[in-house]
Amino acid sequence: MPEQLSGAIRASIPATLTALTLAAGAVQAAGGVDINEAGAEELAAGLTGVGEVRAAEIVEEREANGPFRDADDLSRVSGVGPATVEDNRERIRVEDAN
Repeated sequence: MPEQLSGAIRASIPATLTALTLAAGAVQAAGGVDINEAGAEELAAGLTGVGEVRAAEIVEEREANGPFRDADDLSRVSGVGPATVEDNRERIRVEDAN
């Protein structure tokens, strides 16, 4: 059984890498990532120091409490501090913050 699981995991890696590469390409093409529109996968691919778990938390925070007004508003998410915001400031776009 562990050998089958390992094979399944190995088989899923190329698809996962392709999806992350495409998401990262979309972020670069758009000039950053819109933290009010992006899904967790796009956030994880486009923001430095933000993995899949933290990206999902960003989406959850946005859905629960409304859009982010600016990049600094990301600090509403536990685990996203000023250093993470600064590292990503040039990548972060904020649109539709009504």
